[in-house]
Amino acid sequence: MTACGLDFGTSNTTLGYIGADGPRLAPLEGAADTLPSAIFFPRTGAPFVGRAAMAAYVSGEQGRLMRALKSVLGTALVNEPTPVGRQRLSFKAVIAAFLGEVKARGEAAAGSSLDQVVLGRPVHFVDGDADGDARAEGVLGAIARDIGFADISFQFEPIAASLDYERQVAGEELALIADIGGGTSDFSIVRISRGHAGLADRSSDILANEGVRIGGTDFDRQLSLSVVMPLLGHGSPLKRKGLSMPVGLYQDLATWSSINRLYDGRTARSIRELEREAAEPHLVSRLARAVEDERGHSLALDVESAKIRVAEEGATELDLAVLEAGLSVGIAHEDLVAHTGLLAEKIAARIASCLSAAGLRAEDIDALFLTGGSTRLAHVRVAICACVPQARVIEGDTFGSVGTGLAIEAGRRYGAQAA
Repeated sequence: MTACGLDFGTSNTTLGYIGADGPRLAPLEGAADTLPSAIFFPRTGAPFVGRAAMAAYVSGEQGRLMRALKSVLGTALVNEPTPVGRQRLSFKAVIAAFLGEVKARGEAAAGSSLDQVVLGRPVHFVDGDADGDARAEGVLGAIARDIGFADISFQFEPIAASLDYERQVAGEELALIADIGGGTSDFSIVRISRGHAGLADRSSDILANEGVRIGGTDFDRQLSLSVVMPLLGHGSPLKRKGLSMPVGLYQDLATWSSINRLYDGRTARSIRELEREAAEPHLVSRLARAVEDERGHSLALDVESAKIRVAEEGATELDLAVLEAGLSVGIAHEDLVAHTGLLAEKIAARIASCLSAAGLRAEDIDALFLTGGSTRLAHVRVAICACVPQARVIEGDTFGSVGTGLAIEAGRRYGAQAA
C-alpha cells in the first residue's frame, strides 16, 4: 500500500509519492510528470487525457474537449449532465474519468496500489461562500472515493508548496508562499524550519492562509475578450441604433468551461441572424465560423499560448487564420499589462490580508516562495514582490512544488512505505 499526494489543478495535474530517494512525481504522460487537466471524448471509443486530448482535438477528430474541469467544483454545474461522445455524463463523472486515469498511471509508476491520498485544495474554491467551499471539497473527496481511494484528506496547496521549499532551508524563517495557478491564487505564511520538518502536527507553524479565485485562465479570458473577440464583433454595433452584439456570446467563447454551450446548433443560427443585422457583418461572420466549426477551444489554446510567448519573449503575433486567411493580431507585453493589470493587483491585494491575519508586517517576511504557472507573468511577479520588498525571492518548481509537498504530507499522515 502506497500513499500519494494528488494536485488536481485547473491547468495541470501532478501525483507524487515517497520513493526510495524521497518524494518524487510520477510520470503521467510519457516522461512528463505534469498532465494537462484536459479530457477529450471522441464520438466512439475511450477518452484521451492530457496532451493527447488536446492533440486529438487540434487534429480535427470529432468529439468533445473539456479543460479547466476544476473550475466547476463549488458550482451548480458539477452535477449537471453534459453530452460527451454518444452519452451524457455529469461534470462530476467527467472529473472522475480524468482523475481515475491519473490514479492508474500513478499506480503504474509506483508499482503498487494507491489507497491513501492527500488532495491539494485552494484556500478558497469559491470566494466569499463558506458553504460552497465546503461543497466543493466534499465533491472532490467523493470523487476520490469513487475512483478507489480508501483514506482521503486535504491540504492547502500553498502549505504543500511550503513543505517542498522547507527541504532547501538550513535554519528557521518566515516564508510567504505564493501559489498562482490556473484557477486560483493562494497565499500562506508559514514558519519554515528543518527542525520542525518531522513533526506530525505543524499547525502552530501555519500563521495565515488567504486566496482568491483568480488564476491563469482569467488572464487568458481577459486577453481574449480585449484583443481577439473585437475581431469577431465584440462591442460592434447592430444596424438598429443603440444596440450592439450580445456580450454573452463572447464571454462564453472566451471561457473554457462555457465554450461547449455554443455548439448546440441554435446558437450558430442566431449568430447568422445577427450577422444580417450587424453594422460590421464581416466581423460577426468570423464569430459564426468559430462556432459552426467548433473552433472555440482552438482559439482558447492559441490565446493561452500567445500569453505564454509574451511572458517569455515580450511580444508575439497571434495567428487567427483558422477564422480567416491572413488574419492575425500582435500582442506586446504592454497590451497584456493593460488588459490584465487589474487582475494582478487583485491577486497581490490578498497578501495584505494574509499579513494582517498573521499579525505581521511586510518586513517580517524572510522569503517569498513562488510557484504556479502564472508566476511567470512579469506584472504578476512585480505586484506580488512589491508587497514584501525585503524578502528573498525563491523560485519553486513551477508546476511540481505542490505535488511534491503533498507527497511529503502523505508520507507523514499515512506512514507511507517507499515505493
